[in-house]
Amino acid sequence: MYGKERACVCRQTPVTFASGHEMLSEHKVIVVGLDNAGKTTILYQFLTKEAVHTSPTIGSNVEEIIVRNTHFMVWDIGGQESLRASWYSYYSNTEIILLVVDSTDRERLPITRDELHQMLAHEDLQNAAVLILANKQDMKGSMTVAEISQCLTLNSITSHPWHVQACCALTGEGLPACLDWMKSQVVVN
Repeated sequence: MYGKERACVCRQTPVTFASGHEMLSEHKVIVVGLDNAGKTTILYQFLTKEAVHTSPTIGSNVEEIIVRNTHFMVWDIGGQESLRASWYSYYSNTEIILLVVDSTDRERLPITRDELHQMLAHEDLQNAAVLILANKQDMKGSMTVAEISQCLTLNSITSHPWHVQACCALTGEGLPACLDWMKSQVVVN
């Protein structure tokens, strides 16, 4: 893996599985994070399993990702400072928040923390699960998931299930586990 301590840290709600057939359903996911964190690269890595050339997202991208008969409508939202004030307009009906963190950007992690806690206080996200993707784990000097969890004060989040997953958007490492976690959260709900 990444040669660091644990590749993920999480707080889960108890998981119970219903018997019978899984129904096809659509679940809204928003992908947020500061600019240059790798949000769009991750979205298209989910879709194509390849790294694609991206440019800064102005507004949003939306794609459907299907994981074993579960349909996710994934909204990749631009992370530049001028766009963050409009994130709330995407919150309605969101079931999962994917927060992409640049694991090498120690300086801006407090901004990410503040944005996360502000989002979680919004009434439209009361029932949303949170998946933090600790991106750029392939880079020298990247923070571990434990460091990121501590900086984001994740242990103070008790009203939302959350999980931190180490990943690399360019290679796709860690991303299949993200999709599995997303699916497990919608099965629970």
